[in-house]
Amino acid sequence: MLDTSRDYTPADWDDLHRKLFQDSFDGEIGRYRSPYVFRGLPDSRYELLTSLMRLNGNYASLEKPIIRNFKKYADATISRAEPNWNWLSIAQHHGLPTRLLDWTYSPYVALHFATEDIHRYDADGVLWCVRFIDSRKYLPSALKRQYDREKIVGSSVEVLNKVCPDFDSFEAMKEDEDFVAFFEPPSIDSRIINQYALFSVLSSNEKAMNDWLNEHEELYYRIIIPAEMKWEIRDKLDQVNISERVIYPGLDGLCRWLTRWYYTKAT
Repeated sequence: MLDTSRDYTPADWDDLHRKLFQDSFDGEIGRYRSPYVFRGLPDSRYELLTSLMRLNGNYASLEKPIIRNFKKYADATISRAEPNWNWLSIAQHHGLPTRLLDWTYSPYVALHFATEDIHRYDADGVLWCVRFIDSRKYLPSALKRQYDREKIVGSSVEVLNKVCPDFDSFEAMKEDEDFVAFFEPPSIDSRIINQYALFSVLSSNEKAMNDWLNEHEELYYRIIIPAEMKWEIRDKLDQVNISERVIYPGLDGLCRWLTRWYYTKAT
């Protein structure tokens, strides 16, 4: 269930920017390094459900067969020696149902995903803003120790591959409660790079991310994007070169951008 008590609705574009970049200053290094990651959705009523969950039915039991068959039928461009979390990243990137959720370090990229669908401009959008660095205090001890040893501040797929190379070992690390790990995928292609992407993965494939966040309210807030602001945000994102041409490099992205660019706004 969605908890709307931590929602903020900006009054205008300037107010939105103040909220997007709040708490960005890191006094220890004297630089602006936001502790937040973002996920944009076109409808504020959407929960943070994984693509695996959206299979419905007994989806949890399908996770291993789906991944196993992906590995079996994937073409030779993917090395069989790739570690499991790399395989999972590739699968998620290409649309396979997994327990991963996509996030971005960029609030502008998240705004793109909240305003990309011009056929949903009748609904308020939303940006989920999560203090991913602070979420590490809920990680199991083995993961925290490895992050400390390697002096990793953010996230790392290499640590997951080293400490818990598969789902069974990942879930077995659970101590008192479910935990969430954020990690950056390998730079498979320019799309992942341009989207400034990272993933989250929960220790349970049956628990929605918003339910876990509701148990740790200090880690997040939501910015509601009013439907009446979407066109302004969309046009200003285009002006700063955040569009389908950048988010989805190549002809597909170009065609998606041109379709939206020449769309006639209803009056």
